Amino acid sequence: MLFVYRILINLILLISPLIIFFRILKKKEDPKRFKEKFCYFSKKRIEGKLLWFHGASVGEILSILPILEKLESDKRVKQILITSNTVSSSRILLNFNLKKTIHQFFPIDTKSHTKIFLEYWKPSVAIFVDSEIWPNTLNNINQLNIPSILLNARITKKTFKKWIKVDTFAKRLFKQFNLCLSSSEQSKKYLKLLGATNIKYIGNLKFSQNEIKKLSLSNNLKKRFKYKKIWCAASTHASEEQICAVVHKKLKKKYNNLLTIIIPRHIDRTKEIIEEIKKLNLKVQLHDTKKKIKNDTDIYLVNSYGETKDFFKICNVVFLGGSIIEHGGQNPLEAVRYGCRTLHGPNIWNFKEIYALLHKYNFSTKIQNSSQLAYNVNKMIKNKTTTKSVELRIKKLGNEILTNTLKEISPYIDR
Repeated sequence: MLFVYRILINLILLISPLIIFFRILKKKEDPKRFKEKFCYFSKKRIEGKLLWFHGASVGEILSILPILEKLESDKRVKQILITSNTVSSSRILLNFNLKKTIHQFFPIDTKSHTKIFLEYWKPSVAIFVDSEIWPNTLNNINQLNIPSILLNARITKKTFKKWIKVDTFAKRLFKQFNLCLSSSEQSKKYLKLLGATNIKYIGNLKFSQNEIKKLSLSNNLKKRFKYKKIWCAASTHASEEQICAVVHKKLKKKYNNLLTIIIPRHIDRTKEIIEEIKKLNLKVQLHDTKKKIKNDTDIYLVNSYGETKDFFKICNVVFLGGSIIEHGGQNPLEAVRYGCRTLHGPNIWNFKEIYALLHKYNFSTKIQNSSQLAYNVNKMIKNKTTTKSVELRIKKLGNEILTNTLKEISPYIDR
């Protein structure tokens, strides 16, 4: 199976210039930094111990920020390398004041490229976040005796069914991890069936909260928000923005000062979203801290990364996207930490355990369609109670998970 994989990945390498070209046109690739994927590095390795974290995209990188914050002050660590696959995830780190941490794009997973990558960076430990499994990379790590960790490991039922089809190959890969810290009991069970050995469940790292970035909304915007009835739709995907715009149109009949804030999951869809909203005869304004919000603005569209917390701070009601469509939902914890009551669609399997906790304390509500969303947004705008008790509960749990995670990682840093 590894032989077949290597043939396929090398075929992808052959046509990669064409793939990269079209991705640049679609703004899904950095026109200057894409060469990092071919091991032409834009940053330098410094002397001393280097820790390497790899996460696919924005969500994975954000989940490890609390760990990065702690490791930044760890004298044992001289440099922290973050790799990811997407442009958005590379930009998100610019919003945080990280001194030791640098970012590079993850190399194409050929045997030769990953070998060049490892020989250049010489990581003391390789830490993969969530469900990032790259066969050639793992094999080369193992051959160089570099400890590897699968952090906040998430194996869904759908992912497990795919891996189990290549059972022998999967077990050969998963057993190479020195440590697997699962994000749930279900993931722990699947990891064991897939051949992982040293598996521990100490909780989902997404319960932790980084304290690096300060809220940065301008006083001008804060002042304008005070005079508006506000609700927020965050991490929305295709078609969900339109649903939220329809909800705004319904509620606008009740509140003439209503403002709907939409923060799409992928900002490269901004133009498409604006066109959809304008078809409903609604006024859209793009986020700009230097500009005032116009009186007739219906939808305030945030087309930048790393500012979601700023808007959660001033909202009482948040709809979490990726849940009406069959995506599996988005993490609601950040919204709850800022005192927001959350709404979501029926498809939340990615965060099933987290939502179960929120449902238990009545801090999250499931909706099926735009009518139910409109009803609940209206109800929550009227009732301005916050989730202070669950905020404190989550903060305590998050601190415990973060502390225990660092304890598990620490021996591998010392090696």
